[in-house]
Amino acid sequence: MANFLRLLGRRLAALPLMILGVTLLVFVVLQFAPGDRAVAALGEGASPEALEQYRQVNGLNDPLFIQYFQYLGRLITGDFGKTLPPEKPITEVIAAAFPVTLQLTLVGVIIAVIISLVFGVLAALYRDKWVDQVIRVFSVAAIATPSFWLGILLIQWFALGDDSWFPSGGLADPDEGFGGWISSMALPALALAIPVSASLIRVVRTSMVEELDRDYVRTAIGNGVPYTTVVSRNVLRNALVTPVTVLGLRIGYLLGGAVVIEMIFSLPGMGQQILNGITNSDTNLVQGVVLVIAVTFVIVNILVDLIYLLINPRIRTV
Repeated sequence: MANFLRLLGRRLAALPLMILGVTLLVFVVLQFAPGDRAVAALGEGASPEALEQYRQVNGLNDPLFIQYFQYLGRLITGDFGKTLPPEKPITEVIAAAFPVTLQLTLVGVIIAVIISLVFGVLAALYRDKWVDQVIRVFSVAAIATPSFWLGILLIQWFALGDDSWFPSGGLADPDEGFGGWISSMALPALALAIPVSASLIRVVRTSMVEELDRDYVRTAIGNGVPYTTVVSRNVLRNALVTPVTVLGLRIGYLLGGAVVIEMIFSLPGMGQQILNGITNSDTNLVQGVVLVIAVTFVIVNILVDLIYLLINPRIRTV
């Protein structure tokens, strides 16, 4: 336990440095974005004097390193700035949009994990047989399928028509309860999860096959331990180490993919806010949304590392 806590401390100690690096990267990249914030705020018809005054008041004429430290100082106090007129605190915008993206990503992760575990284990247990071949064809086809195109197909197949079970877009009204919520999340989460689950299927299958070929499996079966017991208690747990690590990296894809899927399904999440910010040249809004997504990805990967340590006790002493 002491070693585990020490590793946890290392991860948490590195978190501020990683977040600082994310803020610097986001700030620098968006400085090269096209458009003039002053023109976007005041309009094309604004006089040069008004534009210059706006730049002076908002520090747009300051050197970049001064702008960055001012930006960092505001972030420390929880101030993400305001959107372009009509001005609204960006924290309020993110507070309304981020839960939608988080819900979509969470449901997508759950679906991806279930699909990859079921099909990956089946492919390993029936390797080189017809079951394995069918799953392999499915996984290759799913990996090659863009999530946005799959989302459009799902809308055409299941969301159009008077007797459709799912809405074609938008978030369900809270009065509709859990049933309405899951119906509005099912199709976008499925479109998000299938390409990710397809790649995880191959990882799960490979890890399972490697574990099934180890000596301890043959020894346990030779000593009379039931095959299903060996697979469920030993092989599956040991084989999950690599897939969990890969899943942590895929969560970044899920967060990024959620931005696109939200626009296809008209979900009021972070993707819609990024689109609004880019369309209106609202640098503050884009910075805030991208920063929250990036920091979320960093934190999730730290949590995945901890889960990795819990699954594989042998590396807790590293």
